[in-house]
Amino acid sequence: MTTAALALDGLRVLDLTRLLPGGFCSLLLADLGADVVKVEDTGMGDYLRWAPPAVAGAEDSAKGALFLALNRNKRSIRLNLKTEGGREALLRLARDADVLLESFRPGVLARLGVGYERLREVNRGIVWCAVTGYGQTGPSAGRAGHDMTYLGLNGVLALTGEADGPPVQAAAQIADLGGGALMAAFAILAALRHRDRTGEGQLVDVSMFDGALSWLAMVAARVLTGGERPRRGHELLTGAVVCYRPYACADGWVTLGALEPKFWRAWCTGVGRDDLVGGQFDPPGSPTHADVQAIFLTRTREEWRAFNAQHDCCVEPVLEIEETLASELVRAREMVLAFEQPGAGSVRALGFPVKFSATPGRARLPGPALGEHTHEVLAAAGYSEQALRRLEEDGAIAGRPSATSQHSFMA
Repeated sequence: MTTAALALDGLRVLDLTRLLPGGFCSLLLADLGADVVKVEDTGMGDYLRWAPPAVAGAEDSAKGALFLALNRNKRSIRLNLKTEGGREALLRLARDADVLLESFRPGVLARLGVGYERLREVNRGIVWCAVTGYGQTGPSAGRAGHDMTYLGLNGVLALTGEADGPPVQAAAQIADLGGGALMAAFAILAALRHRDRTGEGQLVDVSMFDGALSWLAMVAARVLTGGERPRRGHELLTGAVVCYRPYACADGWVTLGALEPKFWRAWCTGVGRDDLVGGQFDPPGSPTHADVQAIFLTRTREEWRAFNAQHDCCVEPVLEIEETLASELVRAREMVLAFEQPGAGSVRALGFPVKFSATPGRARLPGPALGEHTHEVLAAAGYSEQALRRLEEDGAIAGRPSATSQHSFMA
């Protein structure tokens, strides 16, 4: 039985990133068939390899659960870009690459002699995607940051939470994933489409600050046209109205998302309170709000789920993450997959979030051990075994870790 080609079969990506944003971006590409070569340093490699928790029974650092969540379907090589041999190896790999993905501060790779302009000399068609906090230009280009700091500066954090409470951090990394990884994946494919037409690659500048700011398109439009200043807890979708809020119930929490009048009326009729129909957009603290709170406390999450199935009014339970992962919905959507990881047995992780009728994403390779594919990838690029041994002796490359491994070149 032959396996159908995946959507991105034949695409070669050199991924120099660490941690979450770049790793999630290249995971999306890898799940769709791209050959993602994870270029790690000759020290400890991607920090996620060493982050707890580890898979039970794992024997080496490649088996960390956080690492495996982002790095299936990838190969790992180790280069020291502070050496001439390491830089030459990257340049040689870039000749046949379609994409280089990196997340260092602006100018780091250029100072090492392998920046965009240098790689463009060996491959005019390469798409170089840089994912940073604040972009390649502007007053904050060189500043360090994390998801929360980007959201603090772009207005998302200030608008999240209750009106009289502090800003609330989201459980998901909005800037890292939504503003960084997803924007980068989309931008890479757009740049490749341009290359298909012209033969020319380009530099793609992805800022997590910019990307997450774009999520405020509706709020910003109001501000930019002179509308009322948005305030935490006073926005339509962040707690300002009784018809669109989480509510405590008998055994936990549920969400009421009855923005459309038909859904609100269905809820009111279903609970026998048609008198509340006119209070759909009343604020928290109003008599309508007090009545709705009291009604929700009379039923359990499961009873409200059944109520919604009967009345179609946008009421759903608030699930803990372990409940979500075990749910019928997640099973039906194939959002948890299992793959075999050498030394760790069967490993479960989140599946590919988009469904394709002809070229669905899938797990093909386990997460790579650090430097597992160094010789394989460089041999395919034309290096002889003798040349590879010499590069190892010089500290320019490394295979699997040993006691004599060098320190990280980007520590």
